[in-house]
Amino acid sequence: MLDKPVPLSQEGERHQDQRPELICVIIPAYNYASSLARAAQSILGQRDARTELLIIDDGSTDVTPAVIDALHLAYPGQFRSIRKENGGLASVRNLGIRESRADWLVFLDADDEFVPGALGKLIEHIDNNAQSRLVMGEHISINAAGNRRRHRNKPLPGSAFERVKGYLLDKTIGLSNGGCAMHREVFSMGDYPERFRNSEDLPVFAQALANFPVSQLNEPLLLLYKHDDSLRHHTGYGQQVGLQVVDEVFSRLPESMQSMRKDFYVQRCLSLFRSAYLAKENTQAKTFFLHALRMDWRVLLNLSYSRKALRIWLRN
Repeated sequence: MLDKPVPLSQEGERHQDQRPELICVIIPAYNYASSLARAAQSILGQRDARTELLIIDDGSTDVTPAVIDALHLAYPGQFRSIRKENGGLASVRNLGIRESRADWLVFLDADDEFVPGALGKLIEHIDNNAQSRLVMGEHISINAAGNRRRHRNKPLPGSAFERVKGYLLDKTIGLSNGGCAMHREVFSMGDYPERFRNSEDLPVFAQALANFPVSQLNEPLLLLYKHDDSLRHHTGYGQQVGLQVVDEVFSRLPESMQSMRKDFYVQRCLSLFRSAYLAKENTQAKTFFLHALRMDWRVLLNLSYSRKALRIWLRN
């Protein structure tokens, strides 16, 4: 039997003493029947009384509900599940925040898995770093050929400004869902923007780095599987979100960090340009390149992008 979401009006009745678990792992599932059991079992195989597992089916049209039912039979009483109408990844994560009984949240994608023993290391780290509100772990990526690569943490900058700069601009700080844990206090400043079907985690990670104490766990938490997904599909989502994400990110950052807005806007334009270029969406590619150029003429000096732009204009 699938659990029903608790009405939002009851959220205010939840108190600290009603959260016996320390960590809740939330698995959003939408048409991932082939890998969901693997993701869930990677948690169920190492969870204890301080860990909660919550699987949320976002209106799947494949056999995901049957997979969840089978997991309930195999692991009775060891996790909760909810089925909801399809609303996108952000809506699933926000529901998970409301439904969780724990103070710490980990969002594990249904096609990834947790490293064996990682939950115990994460709990130990949280116990020893009581001030932290964002724990940045490491992850191991696995490509289609099965090759593994460990992505190690770089030294964490001392100031919040440098942390946000490292994340948004310098790309020296990498955050991946499943490879980090966030305290629910982080979401007091805003949850996942449900109007976005892409890049919805950027504003949340940015606000966490900008406004809360951060710690690093230099151990891999996540096995992240790389897929040869449809470039056109992801480009379409990127175009829908477009440059709105810039406004969303900087609406959550303090005044002292607004100076990064221009550079992030240009970087976002160029990223969207590159995606459209690779997908042969020439009209969209031109639009994003011109947006970047109007904001900063120096993009012409970046030969990687300017050569691609020249090729597009020569084709037409």
